[in-house]
Amino acid sequence: MNDDATYMAQALALARQQHGRTASNPSVGCVIIGRNGKIIAQAATGDGGRPHAEQLALGQIDAELSTGATAYVTLEPCGTRSTGEPSCSDRLIEARVARVCYATDDLHPLGHGGADKLRLAGIEVHKGVLQADADVFYQDFFARLDKN
Repeated sequence: MNDDATYMAQALALARQQHGRTASNPSVGCVIIGRNGKIIAQAATGDGGRPHAEQLALGQIDAELSTGATAYVTLEPCGTRSTGEPSCSDRLIEARVARVCYATDDLHPLGHGGADKLRLAGIEVHKGVLQADADVFYQDFFARLDKN
């Protein structure tokens, strides 16, 4: 297994630990790897669906550590937040990460679009790491969206 798949598997394991505890929000896992190639932060969506995984992980480190880092996220970082606070894509941009790998697209209208924001900010974005596993994990979340 390559490094991207290894770190995404860890992010998926974090998301699975929170499954069923995030209300109507999906459980997301986030692992951040520093420039030194070591894990510097990791988190999953908080109980009740907030804070989001990226927000929690970035809260564990300062800007010096996050600059140039790679974030592995199980679901596309949100483009907009319903609460009006900064989206996860905005937080990753502000943290000056160099690269974001995510497993699958967020199909929620507010969540979708985060990858485009990251790309526009000059961040390397890679979609599809362990996508089949993530698609199975998020199938209930996606099905709920289809019904609304």
